[in-house]
Amino acid sequence: MNNKSISSKDVVKAYSFYAPIYDFLFGAILEPGRRALCEEVSKLNPKKLLEVGVGTGLLLSKYPITSEITGIDISKEMLDIAKDRAVKLPHKSIDLRVMDAEKLEFEDGIFDCVVLPYVLSVTPNPNALIKEARRVCRKDGFIIVLNHFSGNGVWYLLEKSVKNLAEKIGFRSEFSYETYIINNQLAVVKLTKVNLFSLSKLILIKNSV
Repeated sequence: MNNKSISSKDVVKAYSFYAPIYDFLFGAILEPGRRALCEEVSKLNPKKLLEVGVGTGLLLSKYPITSEITGIDISKEMLDIAKDRAVKLPHKSIDLRVMDAEKLEFEDGIFDCVVLPYVLSVTPNPNALIKEARRVCRKDGFIIVLNHFSGNGVWYLLEKSVKNLAEKIGFRSEFSYETYIINNQLAVVKLTKVNLFSLSKLILIKNSV
């Protein structure tokens, strides 16, 4: 996949359009994966948590109450909705910022856990995002990836059929586990198939390499 097929401009444009309807389109159908991700976060109970691609903030209420939550997103429109959600959670420590996930404005190793829910396949350079997630996550901390990957049974033909359209709206329908997980030499601790027809994978990674 040519990384130039998706640009930051594509992503911002797509999600400024999707922001008002995102929860309706992708809320319920992808919710099992979000629940599974939050169960893993709860087990880790991190002091400092970073959510990359926080979107409309669907996960904010589900994170441990003891965690200091930082959420970033490249779309101001999506983040505005997340901020409205955060206001209703005054008992939680939540910091939301507009930021490019491939150029994180944080110091090295300051987060205990970094979560990437449904964001890897919609960023222009997934390898750059993974590199940044590893940089800001402390040594022996955890990175959790939640994403679809190619060649997934009944979804294979669907991926092929929507490839061109998907890339125009800032989304890779074909996304290789080998290219972005194995080739990055990530220390996978646990892999779980989630969502309808096992559409997505939840990957728990120890930041030890």
